[in-house]
Amino acid sequence: MAGEESWVPQGRVRRTMPLAGFTARAAGGRMVASLREKAGDTSAVARFHERTAERYAELLGHSKGVLMKAGQLLSMVDASAVGSGGFSPYQKALGRLQADVPPMDTTLAKAVLYADLGRPAEELFVEFAEEPMAAASIGQVHRAVLHDGRQVAVKIQYPGAAEAISADLVNTELLVTFFRIATSVSRTAIPDIRSATREIATQIAEELDYRHEAANVTTFSELYRDHPFIRIPEVIYEASGDRVLTMTYLDGLDWVAAQQADQDLKNSWAEVVLRFNAGSFRHANLFHADPHPANCRFGVDGRVGFVDFGCATVVPESQRQHFLGMVRAAIDGRKQDVRDRMVEVGLLSKDTALSADDAYQWYVGLAYEYLAPQPVTFTHDTTKRAIQGLIDVRSAEHPVRRISIPHNFAFFSRINLMANAILATLEATISARSILDDMDGAAGPTTPLGKQHDAWVRQRGLPYGLQLHEHP
Repeated sequence: MAGEESWVPQGRVRRTMPLAGFTARAAGGRMVASLREKAGDTSAVARFHERTAERYAELLGHSKGVLMKAGQLLSMVDASAVGSGGFSPYQKALGRLQADVPPMDTTLAKAVLYADLGRPAEELFVEFAEEPMAAASIGQVHRAVLHDGRQVAVKIQYPGAAEAISADLVNTELLVTFFRIATSVSRTAIPDIRSATREIATQIAEELDYRHEAANVTTFSELYRDHPFIRIPEVIYEASGDRVLTMTYLDGLDWVAAQQADQDLKNSWAEVVLRFNAGSFRHANLFHADPHPANCRFGVDGRVGFVDFGCATVVPESQRQHFLGMVRAAIDGRKQDVRDRMVEVGLLSKDTALSADDAYQWYVGLAYEYLAPQPVTFTHDTTKRAIQGLIDVRSAEHPVRRISIPHNFAFFSRINLMANAILATLEATISARSILDDMDGAAGPTTPLGKQHDAWVRQRGLPYGLQLHEHP
């Protein structure tokens, strides 16, 4: 593809952003040449990376396309823990994409709504906020009020976004180039970067389908019906379509405000986030594969709402059982069982020259907080261990270089990275292992939230993690 089409912030003129000539080799060559000129001048190198990062962020912020989505995925990675730390200025610049996305004009947003639903906003809603409450890589969200008085959030996709992103995804070289630059400036390596890129491309494609997302929201909403502290919106189907998704509004603090709360409240939120991310899989074979803090609404009462379900997956029961078997084997210190389960899951082939001890030590690095003395505090070291276990693989002897990544395991990896980042940013102290134990059914609950969650599981008649699930 020669370029990416998207709308400028005012939403009235379509433009094409030339990206085809932007190759890893050309970009890397220019970067190396510039750095050679500045050899020995540490401050000049730092300024160079800061300016380059600003240019990339500006490009991604206005693209409303696949590169911006990729930028948002990387913005939550703890860049100081990656390789040489050279990605830090890029991470800082990309982080602004969470809040500084240029919105489309309200008149255009209403036009998209009318074209999709066949009815104007004034007919569907008693009130419709002119200014969006959030703007992201694919669409923006407006608050509104239904005729029955319910507060709702109306998600409207940018016109042309689906076509532009779909065209980009046909040629995944754009994403490959982006991730090569990210690994180059941080002096790291990612095995099989093209395979990882295909997984990300598949995820982004799913997020373009608002009807698919509506079905995901309904599935999770039904699963967590009457839950004491996990909140899921309900889809308003009569006000939803291909490019518009209307859901009941969930109140709460955003991520920036949540980080300023007192520690006891942050600890409660951390347990809720962990129970949602790990519990959906344990009670219903479901994975919410986008555990980004921008998708959370943090209640001052300790509850947490989850609002973005563009990327979710159903895990086959056999794979779910194998994965949980690997987790329990690690918790129990059964090294050979960990390796055997890795083979069963598809992470290793039987003849891979990776010992049981090496396989166990690699997994321990990813699950450290669940094996350490409890309660445990999630810190910068938490994210550092996860990143070094999954991304920072400069050594030719790194275990990940001998591992194959099955389709669904890409979701596990992302949840591990992102959920750890959320808990570490909250500096949460929680009984992480007991949370998994009671949701697996390996032990009774020990925390107040755990007792509430366990009572809800029993009242709903849901299975525990280690029980065989009938479906799927």
